[in-house]
Amino acid sequence: MNLRERFLEVMEFNKNITTMKWEFGYWGETLDNWYRDGLPKIDYPKLPKKISTPTSHLYSLAWNSLDNQKLPKGIAVMAGGLYWPTQGFPLDNDVRNYFSMDKTQIITNVNLLFEPMFDTKILMENEERLKYRDIDGVVRIFLKEHATMPSGWKWPITDWESWEKLKNERINLNNIKDRFPDNWDKLVENYKNRDYPLALGGYPYGFFGTLAHLMGYEKLFTSYYEQPELLHDILNTFTELWIAIFSEILSEVEIDHFQLWEDISFGSGSMVSPKTMREFMLPYYKRLTDFLKREGVEYIFVDTDGDCMDIIPIFLEGGVNGMFPFEWHAGMDIIEVRKKFPDLIMMGGIPKSEIAKGKDRIDEILKPVKEVLKTGGYIPFGDHFIPPEVSWENFKYYRTELNKMIDDCANS
Repeated sequence: MNLRERFLEVMEFNKNITTMKWEFGYWGETLDNWYRDGLPKIDYPKLPKKISTPTSHLYSLAWNSLDNQKLPKGIAVMAGGLYWPTQGFPLDNDVRNYFSMDKTQIITNVNLLFEPMFDTKILMENEERLKYRDIDGVVRIFLKEHATMPSGWKWPITDWESWEKLKNERINLNNIKDRFPDNWDKLVENYKNRDYPLALGGYPYGFFGTLAHLMGYEKLFTSYYEQPELLHDILNTFTELWIAIFSEILSEVEIDHFQLWEDISFGSGSMVSPKTMREFMLPYYKRLTDFLKREGVEYIFVDTDGDCMDIIPIFLEGGVNGMFPFEWHAGMDIIEVRKKFPDLIMMGGIPKSEIAKGKDRIDEILKPVKEVLKTGGYIPFGDHFIPPEVSWENFKYYRTELNKMIDDCANS
């Protein structure tokens, strides 16, 4: 049974199948620490150079503005649990091979935002910072010393006038094929012959996430009250666009799952009320997930950080049946989630920072993992990117024990 076949069995709660051995990912500084402390450096993660689509290469200009001999401290390196390619992030091979973990899931590399994309443009640069316009039209600030994700400075949607201009110039349902990368035929050939899970969607696509991404959080929050018609028009337009693009993809390739990026929660709950979600998100969720399921895409995931317990029922009502990464520090208890939502597919849930506390604490945080693994429908990994305070020795112990647990649960 290959990785794709195993993934689909896990999605169906088959408890006798070995679940995926994935991590969400690692920060660049984390990996460099591990290489220094004993991880064999065989295939050092490589930054992608060519910009293809917003799905795969947002932020690439920022990452490549640094010394390319070393990973940026705050870049993420993909490790299976979060799809790839995304956000100009490189892919790990050395950690995966060291622990005989599974290859990554892949996201279809298609432009789901503006076509034509914006030309990247450096607006200001010195030794400390870079100010630039990215391919999604967002102007960003990148702090080179810390090299974390670039911060939004100016957003392309500010009012009806800016939106109408974008819609008229860069959203056209008659040029869907222009949104596909130059190597699409080659990608289709690879997708058709794959042994890995293949998804649609990804970052920054969602019914909260895309609005926040293109408007900024402050403007979005006020617009829920001051310009609701504008938000509905944006959401309706993107829903129609995405269905048109996905129809084209699904005419050529079978898809295993769909990934929505929302990041709608923080440490103590959702950033918007359930009432707002029902008005501005739920109708579009239902339209899109109904379409996908009619086309044979059964598994719909939402990626949201923070405490999302109270809004899980809204996602389920909208057709979602899987979520991740269940951040422990925000109060997301995977055992409690499984009790309340027994049919929800889960990924993540292991407190990443606790791994730094050594063997006894690692043994403790893995106990709930074993219980949820017994229920099926679960892929365990850190609840976000593994931070640099986690030493190579502690990670080795954690990952070895987790892999044994995964194998034991499948064979029990």
